[in-house]
Amino acid sequence: MDTARDGRSAAPAIGQRFQRIFHFDEAGIRAFASTAGDTNPLHHDREAAGRSRYGGIIASGTHYTALMMGLVADHFTHDGEAVGLEFSFQFKKAVSAGSTMVAEWTFIEMERNDKLGGDIVYLGGTLSREEVVHVTAAGKVLFVYR
Repeated sequence: MDTARDGRSAAPAIGQRFQRIFHFDEAGIRAFASTAGDTNPLHHDREAAGRSRYGGIIASGTHYTALMMGLVADHFTHDGEAVGLEFSFQFKKAVSAGSTMVAEWTFIEMERNDKLGGDIVYLGGTLSREEVVHVTAAGKVLFVYR
């Protein structure tokens, strides 16, 4: 982010984007699902997942949504304090083991909230592979400049 004249970080520009690449391998999928308490065989059992309509191990929705929300936290906390207020996700396509995905967020709108002492930032997000969108997302974050 750019720095404003008063020393604070400049507000994000509408349309500005930030992204990160994530790779989902079987071991990571199993580990995350186990930690999250998700015992669905689609995330653990290669044989059972292979017989499913997905044809193999797939990542848990909690896995990639956590990574997407973590990306938001990482992006904003370099320049101030941030807390997530709302996130919603729509799952369009499963994330298969072996997939390399791009998580991207776009600044949609921002409004000052004096009561909360910061700016409410509205975001739109996607998780995609080779330009095929697997997840769409919306987020609302309170950002307080340093």
